[in-house]
Amino acid sequence: MTTTDQNAGEMYGNQLKMQSARSTEEKLLKNAVIKLNGHILGFVIGILCAIALFVATNWLVLKGGEEVGPHLGLLSNFFIWYDVTFLGSLIGAAYAFVCGYVGGLIIGSIYNAVVWLKGSR
Repeated sequence: MTTTDQNAGEMYGNQLKMQSARSTEEKLLKNAVIKLNGHILGFVIGILCAIALFVATNWLVLKGGEEVGPHLGLLSNFFIWYDVTFLGSLIGAAYAFVCGYVGGLIIGSIYNAVVWLKGSR
């Protein structure tokens, strides 16, 4: 074998190693990106729900009027001790965070299950 043939063989071997390493990296990246972290999703959705309920309740409290937030007050059927007051907005925000967190956790779990089923085919 000549040195040119040896160099060509080494280059081909290096290319195969690089392709193998690249495909392994791509698989690891794909698995890491595709999966959702349910805890992070739940935390984000919980925070958004808590802020939304806190702002909506306090907006109605500041707006005032004869009857403050009759529709929003119906949440007291589900959230014990919730009322359309400032203290009620804090209690409602805590309930909204828990509900949003659990909802995000469920959404993340279902999403990961669907991705896993699709990948196992």
